[in-house]
Amino acid sequence: MKFLSLLLLLLSVSASAREVSGVEVPETLSVTQQPLQLNGAGVRSKFFMDLYVGGLYLSTKASTTAEVLNEETAVVSLKILSGLITSEKMRNAIEEGFDDATDGQTQPIAADIKHFTELFEDEIKVGDEFLLVADKKHGVTAYKNGVAKDTITGEAFREALLKIWLGDEPAQKSLKREMLGQ
Repeated sequence: MKFLSLLLLLLSVSASAREVSGVEVPETLSVTQQPLQLNGAGVRSKFFMDLYVGGLYLSTKASTTAEVLNEETAVVSLKILSGLITSEKMRNAIEEGFDDATDGQTQPIAADIKHFTELFEDEIKVGDEFLLVADKKHGVTAYKNGVAKDTITGEAFREALLKIWLGDEPAQKSLKREMLGQ
């Protein structure tokens, strides 16, 4: 919890923000004193509907999942575009994502997954932004609209979370490619 109080999240939009599906995606993001660069961004869609814009921020460019997992800090940003995303649908998608990311081997991190999905119980609205700060030393801190919700520690959980978007069975293959700058 100390980490939550010490972690100051500063979102800085540079003059050269990237537009993705009508959303300005900042080229840089600062978590504490470490500046992170936008590695890539894209749209998660389903049935021809844009659901959210996802971005990946790293300290150095990466084009593979292994490179991202080796980074000290990786941030996944999600900007909600559709009213079809409810808190229940988000929780279900996250649970499914962890199942895919771990090849069905969620048992070792089941308590962490349950705790993490509870962070999405509040109503989700169009325009909401989630930042998932995955740090090797401190764990994963989830932010909603700039407010820290909680931190979940553990390297297995951190890696599984990143694999939801970047693993062998990602949420959407085209979004994975775009986040990896491919």
